Amino acid sequence: MPRLNVVDQVVGKSKSDALVVLAVKDGDASQVAATPALPAEAREHVDANLLTLGATAAADEIIRLAGVPGVDGTVVITGCGVEGMPSADDAEALRRAAGAAVRALRGKATSVTVAFPSGSPSDVVATCEGALFGAYEFTSYKSDGKQRKPIAKITVLSPLAKDSTVRAGVKQAQVVAEHRAWAQDLVNTPPLDLYPDSFATAVKEHFTGSKVKVKVLDEKALAKESCGGLIGVGRGSARPPRMAVLTYRPTRAKSHIAFVGKGITFDSGGLCIKPPEGMITMKCDMAGAAAVAAATAAIADLGLPVAVTTYLCLAENLTGADAQRPGDVVTMPNGRTVEIINTDAEGRLVMADGLALASRDEPDLVVDVATLTGAAVLSLGTRTAAALSNDDTVREEVLDAAGAAGEDLWPIPLLQHLRSGMKSLVADTKHTGTRQGGMIIAALFLQDFVGDDAAGEQLPWVHLDIAGPAYSSDESYGYVDKGASGYGVRTLVQLARARS
Repeated sequence: MPRLNVVDQVVGKSKSDALVVLAVKDGDASQVAATPALPAEAREHVDANLLTLGATAAADEIIRLAGVPGVDGTVVITGCGVEGMPSADDAEALRRAAGAAVRALRGKATSVTVAFPSGSPSDVVATCEGALFGAYEFTSYKSDGKQRKPIAKITVLSPLAKDSTVRAGVKQAQVVAEHRAWAQDLVNTPPLDLYPDSFATAVKEHFTGSKVKVKVLDEKALAKESCGGLIGVGRGSARPPRMAVLTYRPTRAKSHIAFVGKGITFDSGGLCIKPPEGMITMKCDMAGAAAVAAATAAIADLGLPVAVTTYLCLAENLTGADAQRPGDVVTMPNGRTVEIINTDAEGRLVMADGLALASRDEPDLVVDVATLTGAAVLSLGTRTAAALSNDDTVREEVLDAAGAAGEDLWPIPLLQHLRSGMKSLVADTKHTGTRQGGMIIAALFLQDFVGDDAAGEQLPWVHLDIAGPAYSSDESYGYVDKGASGYGVRTLVQLARARS
């Protein structure tokens, strides 16, 4: 992770391999967004070149210039799609513009200076976040990975460098970016090396010496807890399932949140096997577990006064000799029995175990995160996640957190009439229903495993289906490169921050 500094300097005082400036729309043309860090002569030179090149300042537009007066090294102009100077509503545009520029400089620079407008502390913090996110690279399996020099230093120029809000925001940005990168590393790791037990081991190592306690339930402990979902899904693999439970208990905690993450380290579809092209990215089916683990780490490192209990539901869905069959019936921790219909709908089964166990502590809020349904991708595309809940108030709370963090999240109604297709002749419920409304049916199934509070009311619960934005297989945009996006980490940290 690069070292980030925010300083009150002009461009000539900050030495780096490249300078990044922001382009905004000026009608049909493009111009550099004014900032006191950039000398007028340099800005005029860049503006003239943007006019000559026909630049539009569209989001993800990157232009490189050399020989700019008063600037050593390359100047990278990054578009943000904003008309005129950015406003308070343009934080995500700044993040993406900074991220796109830094992403374009990976492998070409080891130090980068960013000179964006500093209209408010939130502008500065968003710029820092985007720059850090854009610097992420996964090179562990590249033959030249050790020789490739990463971006090691990012300097953001701003007259607000000493502002207390900026300093606190920059600290949080650095912590969140570090743990978000860990989540991305986990998702990007090949399933040959990341499987339930090695995932649990990686989690224990990551939290060594931290404020978070880690307990791992092996197959015997899972059987004792009647975790029929994890045990059933994991039966086809030679590598048995695990559940990792993370506990963060600060003094004077103002709230208790339970996170549950789907951790299918590889999904072949089981006996209802996927077509070959459907398996290519299935190492990412544990992105929910990676996100909640990384968010827990960031919350603890930031010392937020919110108690967190996190359940990582880890299994590998393969087609071995003892693989789970359609027609099997499994028993879950809350005693409900489930008839298996489609072994490729395995995620909701392991999540049901986690939700049932998480409910026993009666937390104030339960949030689960899962790459759960293709229906979510068909509905919302590849950049937006879905939020479904049994409580409109907490759903809005999570949506607000996502908006503040800059992660696209959309509310979906929990339509109870869709339960009719889940009736079973032999068990309490099927784990699938009609094809129509598949995203909602999956959430309805999960709802049955959310427990009650002391008053007998169901605990407030929000389900995040991140199947679309968790992994980008065909496009890069803003600070998001192809591969793991780390989606969800920032929303969960912001949620805890708001509750503190």
